Amino acid sequence: MRWYRALHGLHGHSGAAHRAPPVTHAVLPRCSFSGSAAARKDFFQDLESQFKAFREKAAAAMPGSDWSPIQVTKGLPPERADIVIVGGGVIGWSVAYWLKKKERVRDGVRVLVVEKDPTYSQASTVLSCGGIRQQFSLKENILLSLASADFMKNINGHLGVVNEDPVDLQFNHSGYLFLASQDVAHIMEKNYVVQRDLGAKVTLLSPTQLKDRFPWINTDGVALASYGLENEGWFDPWMLLNAFRCKAMSMGVYQCFGEVTGFRCSSQKTETMDGDFVNIQRIKYVDVRMPNSLEYQPVECAVVVNAAGASSGKIADMLGIGQGPKHTMAGIPLPVEPRKRYVYVVHCPDGPGLECPFLIDHSGFYFRREGLGGNYITGMSPEETEEPDVSNLEVDHDFFYNKMWPVLCHRVPPFECLKVSGAWAGYYDYNTFDQNGIVGMHPLVNNIYFATGFSGHGLQHSPAVGRAVAELILDGGFQTIDLSAFDFKRIMYQEPVLEKNIL
Repeated sequence: MRWYRALHGLHGHSGAAHRAPPVTHAVLPRCSFSGSAAARKDFFQDLESQFKAFREKAAAAMPGSDWSPIQVTKGLPPERADIVIVGGGVIGWSVAYWLKKKERVRDGVRVLVVEKDPTYSQASTVLSCGGIRQQFSLKENILLSLASADFMKNINGHLGVVNEDPVDLQFNHSGYLFLASQDVAHIMEKNYVVQRDLGAKVTLLSPTQLKDRFPWINTDGVALASYGLENEGWFDPWMLLNAFRCKAMSMGVYQCFGEVTGFRCSSQKTETMDGDFVNIQRIKYVDVRMPNSLEYQPVECAVVVNAAGASSGKIADMLGIGQGPKHTMAGIPLPVEPRKRYVYVVHCPDGPGLECPFLIDHSGFYFRREGLGGNYITGMSPEETEEPDVSNLEVDHDFFYNKMWPVLCHRVPPFECLKVSGAWAGYYDYNTFDQNGIVGMHPLVNNIYFATGFSGHGLQHSPAVGRAVAELILDGGFQTIDLSAFDFKRIMYQEPVLEKNIL
């Protein structure tokens, strides 16, 4: 046998010159093949598997392979990106999608989305109620809602991915129903005119008409109602977020789960028209620290988008925004902070049925149907002086029983028999200046764009806001909806843009 001759140095030649010294049993382990044929077969199979493992390891170590004797942390972001988006919520992923959608050359724009919460367990997007409405007072917000609703109605034409299941937002078109007291009925009438002029399908209802349409409502104290007939209701927030994420990644967007811990900037002093000197910064690198690790990766970039939601103010602080002398541009912070809001799940078998809209009472509470079987979700913003602690997402159940339940069952008498079956809390990216979004560049950091501060309506506006930010970056200005009113400069000039329909 060939293997036997090879072991003993016999290669088919005769003569002493070609004969190796005899090998003793003490040097060469004896292999016995006196067993069954099955045993011999197992031996050779095991030997072949060892050779196969060796060949694979040798191939992995060849030039061009990704094998390395040094362990590399998985999930590290690329060392360079054209645009780094801080925040992987629905706004951030919408911006990423539109940037790739608008790029003129395939893979011409390298986009990285950095999200610090890989589980999304505390993400504002997935903890929201998922509502969308056109019933705002500002033209910009109404147009954002109309564009976003149209996007959602054609979601698969925008975010469908080949060979993946169709996107199902579970959009419930039951409308919003706003109830106004006598004191604010005139504001509702003005809002109605603006909404209709811009194309929103909204109707006004008298107390009698309201009672005829929704018999379960107690109309006491209601002077006027506004009801959305089209493009209003609620949907699954996670489905929208994940649809943006999957589509953007299929288009080449990079994803990294890590926390932005700092920026590296160049700076240059510039004299203003008033003769003052200001420090103009430009971000060169974004430092990203990996989860549960001290390791971080600096990412070289040309543009940064701050879409970090409730953490946006913290991100701005890292750049020194607002840390200059008071009453100067450098001393004006980004006025966005986290505000905690509670959402309660209640069960009431005799409550409103399938026709139940997303109801907003003039006292401040809201509720909507959640599926079938008498389940609803409800909430209410606290008074400014009673804002809860934001260091955790614990729920205050006393807030429901003491503040909400009395007005809730007054407006909907069947709710006197409800039971609380669950609750959660989430964060608003609350703009303390005027409760409206901040969209645009910062005057002293010339390559950062803001997309934050929406104070509770960022989810519903995310498709249109993402497009607007992409237009700013790639086209140099707004092309579809003019959001100049939401620029950071309004904060510098102390010119708030007030929205009257904030929940």
